[in-house]
Formats: sequence, C-alpha cells, structure tokens
Amino acid sequence: MSTLRTVPLHRITGQETGPPRLVELPDGTPVWLVTRYDDVHQVLNDQRFGRAPVQAPGAPPVGDSPSVLKSREAIGRQDGGAHLRLRRAVGRAFTPRAVAHLRPWVADVIEQLLDGLVKQGPPGDLVRDYAMPLPSLVMHRLLAVEDVPFETIFHWSQHAMAGASAAPEEGARARTELAEFAGGLLAARREAPGDDLVSSVVVAAQGEGGIPESALVNLISTMIIGGHDTTMTMLGNSLLYLLTEQPVAWQRLRTGEEAAAALVERLLHLIPIGDPAEGAGHLVTAGADIGVGGVTIPAGALVSTDRLAAHHDPAAFPGDLHDPEALFAPLPRPTLAFGAGRHYCVGTWLARAELQLGLHRLAVRLPRLRLAVEAEEVEWRHGSITRSPVRLPASW
Repeated sequence: MSTLRTVPLHRITGQETGPPRLVELPDGTPVWLVTRYDDVHQVLNDQRFGRAPVQAPGAPPVGDSPSVLKSREAIGRQDGGAHLRLRRAVGRAFTPRAVAHLRPWVADVIEQLLDGLVKQGPPGDLVRDYAMPLPSLVMHRLLAVEDVPFETIFHWSQHAMAGASAAPEEGARARTELAEFAGGLLAARREAPGDDLVSSVVVAAQGEGGIPESALVNLISTMIIGGHDTTMTMLGNSLLYLLTEQPVAWQRLRTGEEAAAALVERLLHLIPIGDPAEGAGHLVTAGADIGVGGVTIPAGALVSTDRLAAHHDPAAFPGDLHDPEALFAPLPRPTLAFGAGRHYCVGTWLARAELQLGLHRLAVRLPRLRLAVEAEEVEWRHGSITRSPVRLPASW
C-alpha cells in the first residue's frame, strides 16, 4: 500500500502550483497539467476545451479510469447539444429550489438513522451505521427503488466506479449489472410513470428527443451510484477530519444549519472527492491554440486539471486553510469541488444538503461523539475513483 493511500485526504495538497506544463500519464501519453486556480477555472469554463473528443470512436486510448462516470455515454463526457439535452433531462430535479423541497425528507432519513444509533447505544461504526446508509436511503426515495438493498448499491458504486488499480473483471460485471438494472428501470417507468426522478427523466427525455438509450442508461446508472458514493465518501472523510483534528469545529456544528453550511463548503474544498492515487481526473482536448496562464496549449493537446492543487493555490486561498476560525469563514473564491461552467455537477445541491444536515444533526444528537481509532490506524476503501474509511469505530 503506497504512502499516498495512507494519508488522510484532507492532508493531501496536490501538485505544486505553477504555469501549465507537459507531463506524461502512466501509459506515456503526453498531457498538459494545469494547477493554478485561475488557470483551472479558465479550462473548466472555456468551451473550446472539449470532453467528448477524448473518448470519441477511433481516438487513441489514454490511461484513464474504466469508471461508468468516464464512459463515452456519460453526461460528463458530452459536449454541445448532446450534453445540454442530458442536462435538461435531469437538471430540473436538482435545482436549489427543488432540493429545498427535498430537505424535510432528507432530514427525516437522517433522524431515523440517528434514532437507530441512539437506541443501539455505543459502540458503533459511523460508516456502517450512518455514512453508508444515509445517501442510499435518500436515493431509494428519490428514485423509488426501495426494494434494492443499499449493500447492492454500495457494491455497484465500488466496482462500477472502479479506478485504474481495480480488478477489471469485477468492474465489468458490476457495470453490466448496473446497466441492466437502469435499463429495466427506464422501461418500467415508461410503462407506468410515477412521481420519482426516473419518471421525470423519462418524460423530459421524450420532450427533448435525440437522446440515445445508452446515454439515458448511463445517466440513471450515474445517479444511482454517484448520488450514493459522493455523499458517503465526503461524510466518512469529514467525520475523520473533524473528530481527529477539529474538535472545536465539531462542537460549533451544533449551533445551527448556517454554521454547518459554511463548514461544509470548506470541507468540500479541503477534502477531494476523488482519490488522487487513482490517476488523472477528467481529461479534455484543446479545440484550438489556447492561451492559459501565459502558456499556449496547442490545438488537439490533452489537458488535465488538478483541482486539488488549485484549492491550495496560495494566490487564491492565502493563509492556513485548516485554521478553526477559517473553517467557518466564506471562501475567497468559489470552490471547484463540483466543477465549474457547463459541466458543474447537477447533484451538487442535494449532496450539500445531505452533508449539512447529516453533520449538523449528528453533532446535535451525539455531542460527545469520539472515534475509537487514530487517523493513522484507519483502513481505507480503495480501488475506486474515490477513497474513504472502511469503518470508523466510535463511542458517545
């Protein structure tokens, strides 16, 4: 196990920031690495940097993850009209206003889990008993798939979001199972639509027209596993950070949802959602000669943005980012945790709501919560494009 994997994610800072420079992917493919905040922000917002050409038919393979999120059909790999149609098919369900209406039942899911923790009493496992089931139960309700055990969703997310180091056979099986389930779900909702998210996607897609079935299957697959994995990952890593290094911040969480919202924004900024050990993030292709940070990136070149390095760019984020007071102060620049521009993650507001309510209510209900392990003793879940604790033994 490499040193990188044993370091808690909040202690990893990414590449040293500087002008764009040529590096090589593990397979030897040349790629322009962009690290400074302003440069990363430019690349993410400039539509001349395309995502689709990276995995277009006939394009040379690059050393990237086999994750379902990075397949040719994924919404994150589309450009132009194809991307816009997919985004419109799902976007209305995840607007800030739509998520505000969902907050009461997200809170209800959280309270049920907390009731279970209080009833069982210590010791407990904050991953098994809280971080893992919370987002699964939310997605169960949102997608109306209550009959699917959350252990199955976890299995799919672990293997269908496999990183470069994962066993390819298991990932292929999980992606096939997930695609078959998502395809069946789409067919069932076309036959008998309800008031769930899949039904709304079906109706919106019919109105849009021109969306391939494979892209819709990938979209539903992404919602099933992405909605689970992102929140589970952030909850586990945030709890490890707060309970081992930020006891003052943990207590301040109890003061209200406003404090929780400010803290979550900092946590999203400090703790990468993806595992830096699993290779390059989303690669893009320069559609023309483009000036970035004083360097001209030639047309046709591959570009990789290091958002982790950008989040620690001292020019954009001066001072100690881990200072307890700073954790509740507004960020001087918007975080890039969920991307930027036209590819900004559609599920960001739901993920934020789950994290805000999940951390705040846990701190309120279990104010004396403490971990039974040190950070360096944590066993990590790896092999996926994300990384989080396998378990967090705790008492209260």
